Amino acid sequence: MILSSQVPADAVSAPWLAAMPPGLRPYLRLMRLDRPIGTWLLFWPCVFGLVLGAGADERPFTDWRDFWSVILFGLGAVIMRGAGCTFNDIIDRDIDAQVARTSGRPIPSGAVSVTQAVIFLIALCLAGLAILLQFNLLTTALGAGSLLLVAAYPFMKRITWWPQAWLGLTFNWGALMGFTAQTGRVDLAVFVLYAGLFFWTLGYDTIYAHQDKDDDALIGVKSTARLLGADSAKWILRFYAASFTLILAAGFIDHTGWPFAFVMLLAGAHMLRQLRRLDIADPASCLAVFRSNRDTGALIALAFLLAAWLG
Repeated sequence: MILSSQVPADAVSAPWLAAMPPGLRPYLRLMRLDRPIGTWLLFWPCVFGLVLGAGADERPFTDWRDFWSVILFGLGAVIMRGAGCTFNDIIDRDIDAQVARTSGRPIPSGAVSVTQAVIFLIALCLAGLAILLQFNLLTTALGAGSLLLVAAYPFMKRITWWPQAWLGLTFNWGALMGFTAQTGRVDLAVFVLYAGLFFWTLGYDTIYAHQDKDDDALIGVKSTARLLGADSAKWILRFYAASFTLILAAGFIDHTGWPFAFVMLLAGAHMLRQLRRLDIADPASCLAVFRSNRDTGALIALAFLLAAWLG
């Protein structure tokens, strides 16, 4: 039985987790399966890249191989998000032990040893490699290259006020991979999309970081939440505006058409609604608004899909 003190404050209700064998539960929590929002945010850029790639090749997103690619990227998002979180927790175990929200994670709480976590990390990486090898050579190479971004991320909060920017580079790499999985190449549109998603992450992870800003200040961890402080909402608006503009531009570069623009307006309205709801002084508000970016991603995906099906 998992003690309540061992459960992170930002975990969601996961009754299925309690039904798992006790020895397995800490590893599932290490993968953040009780916190699925991170998996969604890793998965959506892959979908955007896949559908944009189909549009770049001027074909509808209806082939069985398209949907098989979605499944593969979905599995990859679960596994590699788990691998990234495991690596992050190994590196950050001493910091996590000092932060109220993270002290109950499996490694700082003692539920999983560092040696066990390393073995588990290797197993996850091998599973991720098996999925990656299903794609073409360029996509496989890009996937392998993303490990450099993942490996550097835990150290960014120690050396820069902008670790959220590094997360933006890392979490949206799937857009490039999805596009190349479809086309075997890159073009201007996918780099514009990647830039737009970078600013989206910069916005939503600044919101997320406001939950920890007091603890971060005490232990010397840097973040855009601490850097931007009371002006954060203004900056998040700018980040979201840049994101909306660049994603819209990416679609028009590859001729997605007006169905895409119409649904993107809904995504933009949802971003503005986030800012109206946001109270950076309230951790619960920050977490709720951050989680709502799952729906932002769903709206952007719908925009791309409608463009592919109706264009």
